[in-house]
Amino acid sequence: MNGPAQFIPLADPDMSAAELDAVAAVLRSPQLGQGRVVEAFEQAFAARVGRAHAVAVSSGTLGLLLVLRALDIGAGDEVIAAPYAWHQLAWAVPHAGATLKLADIDYWTGSIAPDKAAAAVNESSRALLATNVNGHPAAWQALEALATQQGLHLIEDASESFGSRYQGREVGTFGLASIFDFAAPSALCCGEGGMVVTDDSRLAVRLRHLRSHRIEDRQSVVIGTYPALRATMSNISAALGLVQLGRIDAILERRARIAASYLEAIQSFEGIKPPYMAPEVDTVHWFTYGVHLGTRFSKSSRDAIVDDLATADIEAVAYCRPLHLQAYFTERGYRKGALPVTERIVDRSFALPFHGHLNDEQIAFIVQTAKDASINVGAGAAIY
Repeated sequence: MNGPAQFIPLADPDMSAAELDAVAAVLRSPQLGQGRVVEAFEQAFAARVGRAHAVAVSSGTLGLLLVLRALDIGAGDEVIAAPYAWHQLAWAVPHAGATLKLADIDYWTGSIAPDKAAAAVNESSRALLATNVNGHPAAWQALEALATQQGLHLIEDASESFGSRYQGREVGTFGLASIFDFAAPSALCCGEGGMVVTDDSRLAVRLRHLRSHRIEDRQSVVIGTYPALRATMSNISAALGLVQLGRIDAILERRARIAASYLEAIQSFEGIKPPYMAPEVDTVHWFTYGVHLGTRFSKSSRDAIVDDLATADIEAVAYCRPLHLQAYFTERGYRKGALPVTERIVDRSFALPFHGHLNDEQIAFIVQTAKDASINVGAGAAIY
């Protein structure tokens, strides 16, 4: 099959002339760093998500670090999280001085399994971090019940899931605080940056003090007790964010059409499983178009398919390198086999290009190229 004679990137942010004009206006202004544009973005974002407060930060990972510090979670404390995600915000936990206790995931959704999280709770547990993996909401009803029963701070990692809905609620409204990240391939893209949202006014104030000290606050004895990280967002990024937020419904609609085109094209691919959507979920806006190969495929065959896609100028990547198999955690006792569901999925999952600039011809070419590549490594494998 002859395909498009151009490189197809994994992500391609949806930008318009409005974003260019907004950035140009900031560049012509005297204030490029954190300022009134950031404040406007925070207010608009909080209103859009449905939270009382939004605190802009330089990345989702730093946003989580600020939350942990604001909650005085550090040495001697444990935070329970799963090892499987794209952004892997959980790296903030060791930066806070706390211990990251890894629990296995649900096979279908990729998010932390509530029963596995419950089994990981002990007297040192202080918080539970749950990720809406690749846009699919976690099992929030069970996780909220677990956090309440065990007295844990529930934190939502919404970095991959803007716009998704679970049982009538939009992501970003679960737990004490929710964290977004605006790096690609996020639908709402600022290049870099993130946002922490919460309904807790005291937490929001503390987050702002830990994020940075304003010039007018430097003489404050009270604020001076908070060691600031300088984890700010610039007016440039916020200008992008404001315009993207205003266009987000149209952006998400385009991405949904791309997902529908993928699903139609992939029906004839016997050895591949498209993204799963749980019955209790209202809407999923995918972060990437993540697919799983059949059980007879191996990590090496997955990698070979990704390599063949690259040869055809299609950017595809393994979705995740699980935390428990990375050196930091293997040095602390984790071994292969410790989290079998994660390992069963991770070696056969990969992300295909997903953004609003794709067309049906490109999608057909991507899927056919992956299908042709699979013939060399195990075509016709059972899906599950």
